[in-house]
Amino acid sequence: MLKNKKLRVLLCSCVFSCLLLTGTAAIADVSRIAAVQIEGTQRIEDATVLSHLKLQVGDEVSSQQIDDFLKTLYATGLFQDVDVSIDRNGVLLIRVAENPIINRIAFEGNSAIDTEDLVKETKLRPRMTYTVPKVEQDVDRILELYRKSGRFGASVVPKIVKLEQNRVDLVFEIIEGDKTGIQNINFIGNKVFSDSELREVVSSKESAWWRFLSTSDYYDQERINYDKELLRRFYLNSGFIDFRVDSSVVELTPDRRDFFVTFTMEEGERYKFGQISVSSELKGVDSSVFEKFILARQGDWYSADLVEKSVAKLGAVLGDMQYAFAGIVPDINRNKDERTVDLVFHIKEGQKVLVGRIDISGNVSTVDKVIRREMLLAENDPFSASALQKSEQNIRDLGFFSDVKVTTTDGDQLDRADIQVAVAEKATGEASIGGGYSSTDGPLGSVSLSQSNFMGSGQYARLGATISGRTQQFDFSFTEPYFMDRKLSAGFDVYARTTDNQDVSSYDVRSIGTELRTSYPLSSEIRQKIAYSLHQDKISNVPADASIYVKDQAGTSLTSSIGQSLFYDTRDSRLNPTLGYVYYLDTTVAGVGGDRKWFKTSLGGTQYYPLAEKWILSGSFEGAKIWSFNSGGTKINERFFLGGDNLRGFEYAGIGDRDVSSSYNDALGGDWYVKGTANLEMPTPLSSEFGIRAHLFSDIGILGSMDNPPLSGSKIIRGQSLHLSVGVGITWDSPFGPVRVDYAQPILYESFDKKQHIHFSFGAKF
Repeated sequence: MLKNKKLRVLLCSCVFSCLLLTGTAAIADVSRIAAVQIEGTQRIEDATVLSHLKLQVGDEVSSQQIDDFLKTLYATGLFQDVDVSIDRNGVLLIRVAENPIINRIAFEGNSAIDTEDLVKETKLRPRMTYTVPKVEQDVDRILELYRKSGRFGASVVPKIVKLEQNRVDLVFEIIEGDKTGIQNINFIGNKVFSDSELREVVSSKESAWWRFLSTSDYYDQERINYDKELLRRFYLNSGFIDFRVDSSVVELTPDRRDFFVTFTMEEGERYKFGQISVSSELKGVDSSVFEKFILARQGDWYSADLVEKSVAKLGAVLGDMQYAFAGIVPDINRNKDERTVDLVFHIKEGQKVLVGRIDISGNVSTVDKVIRREMLLAENDPFSASALQKSEQNIRDLGFFSDVKVTTTDGDQLDRADIQVAVAEKATGEASIGGGYSSTDGPLGSVSLSQSNFMGSGQYARLGATISGRTQQFDFSFTEPYFMDRKLSAGFDVYARTTDNQDVSSYDVRSIGTELRTSYPLSSEIRQKIAYSLHQDKISNVPADASIYVKDQAGTSLTSSIGQSLFYDTRDSRLNPTLGYVYYLDTTVAGVGGDRKWFKTSLGGTQYYPLAEKWILSGSFEGAKIWSFNSGGTKINERFFLGGDNLRGFEYAGIGDRDVSSSYNDALGGDWYVKGTANLEMPTPLSSEFGIRAHLFSDIGILGSMDNPPLSGSKIIRGQSLHLSVGVGITWDSPFGPVRVDYAQPILYESFDKKQHIHFSFGAKF
């Protein structure tokens, strides 16, 4: 009994000690509060502490209630320490130590990530309460930011500097470390495609010195997950319908500077397309009508993309037949023994529909009519899927919106489909600075201010300046794309341009002028432009020993002209065309006022032929002729010159007639020319991620002589012969702008021609 009694006393003592340590000690399990005493508060009012107690003097309080009170106070984030006890007299004593206030937040050791970006990522701010959990959360956010930038070895240590009045400075000390790259990307289970072929498929790349402008060679788990999807798509489009990625394992190298990435996969068997057919429920429509629109062909390797594109093509055809909501279900039947896939496209019956309402949303500054006039469909028109798709593309081509979505919904009536146009506007004003270099013009720079959606009306305005080694130009342009609410573009240009031609013909020319222009579509592929131009040209700075043909034309002239241009364009892209052609015809007559009288015409075009994937053959031609009706013939600034950009292998104005009586051997230009180019664009052995393409080309051209009357004291050598050059070139879509380098070797030329083997151009906007 004695031993049991001693054990009980010892146990009670332990329990009492534990209660004291947790701040919830009590003489009995339930006590009555006689008074409340608070110690340690500085900034926080006692009433704020008592508001969380939810008890009053005279109330009974249990240890559980005090424990709940403790948790509530800690949850406020205002206190770093709290102690609660009740003495024998019923006095509830609450001792608190307030969390300090953050005076300043600083980041030390960061150079790869700007302080502004770190501030945006963290949540703590000056004058907020300092708490350890909040600091730890910000540390995690900073580390995640560094991981996304490829620095998995980064470390962050938060430190505080205590100040008076319970304030602290919070300093995040950062050790960034080197970027954690990908040393190797390996594949296990691939039999048909090699590791090098699969490395071209995934977006993650192995670290290499030439990827210093890229982040694709740094480990990113989200990118690895995306790579698994890229592998799946690649194999599905190559006939492997059972393909799957079993795992993707990422391991740090022993020095913890790089990663090994390993994809384990199972290819499965490879299948080809078997029987392909169309089954239609549409009344009065033969299923065979749709078979020609199926892109997949029997005997080809199975491709999920071809199935999806065939469904989209059938949907567009049905949409043009007014079946806006007809269903298309591809049914796939696998023949394991023959390793073929039979494919049946089931077309479910739908009702012919008309266009109901066209609702536009998301445009804040752009007025509705700017969007609506790009729609090829109107209310009550027969529904057409291709017209709807083209309308969406028209709206995108405006360049006013970051996103455009055109969808259809059921209308108020069964035979109606409402069209919803949702847009997200973007900034359409641009202040740009450009720089570059050309072997023709030398170093160049440009600056411009433009607004492509002026006052939300779709109007275009631009003010710009361009300065190069040869030319200085200042200009202002304004265009109304729908003049008088018609498909009639109208605008004007005002410019002042000075060109230094001392190196080629011993003169400078300054032009000040304006142009009024209008253009309109004659069809979906043909457009016509009509323009009136008025400009004053001054030929000056002619040396005393220049050609008599140049000195004779020094002075000022006024040209008033009107012209038209016809464009026929079927290219699949205006920026990087691979298929189609573009032709143009220009005719201009001067003499509607002014003192210059001439007629000029030019004809040209380019056609593109895709020979294979990324192999594009193109051919272009161009010819022009000017007839002068002035007694002295054409002026030198009205004539044509070949060389440089338009005939590689020769300098600008490097071919044609020259006056060798002048010490400058001045180029005189010609009144007509014909030229052509054949170009083969091809991929390079380098990875496609470099954006480098190779070219084989040949330029051919002839520049005719001027028809001006002969002048005494001149000695002209004629260059009116066929010129030919062949060459190779490289184009790089660099982060700073397109760079092109060509090497051309003249094959047919005159002994007095000025050659130029290397032609270089570089340009950028930033």
